[in-house]
Amino acid sequence: MNKKELGTYGGCLVLSVTLILFTQWIKTLKYPDAMPITMSTIGGLLLLGTFAFLGILLKISLSNVKNKTLRDFPVLGWVSIISLIICLIVPKCVELINNVDFLSITTPVLTFAGISVANRLTDLKNISWKVVIVGIFVFLGTYLGSATLSQIALKLSGAI
Repeated sequence: MNKKELGTYGGCLVLSVTLILFTQWIKTLKYPDAMPITMSTIGGLLLLGTFAFLGILLKISLSNVKNKTLRDFPVLGWVSIISLIICLIVPKCVELINNVDFLSITTPVLTFAGISVANRLTDLKNISWKVVIVGIFVFLGTYLGSATLSQIALKLSGAI
């Protein structure tokens, strides 16, 4: 890995953490009773960024190993394993991360996902029109499955 790659990943992580902090700040402005931004919030964000950076470093360092499973293991998996191990060893990490609002994390993540998909629209054109039909059935099945399970749970709980 060269310095340019490391700078790109680091810049993306800094941008992500900044967007999460910005989103939580906007939520605090709109809803004063929302989770406030404290030094623990910033510590939790720095910790999440550190976990992500360690996962990226591990993925890059294992990219040349002969073991196909280790070489092809996704970055998200490495980040999850690293954060799980560290949080089990140091419970204070969980307390810090709990100070970061969950919805403030999801907004930038979904934004990056949308940008990622938009950058690959030419790839989607090459797949085929059949992917649209599959997508419709997946969305419909997910919606109907969720609605059915919710209806069953509401009936069993006596709410309806």
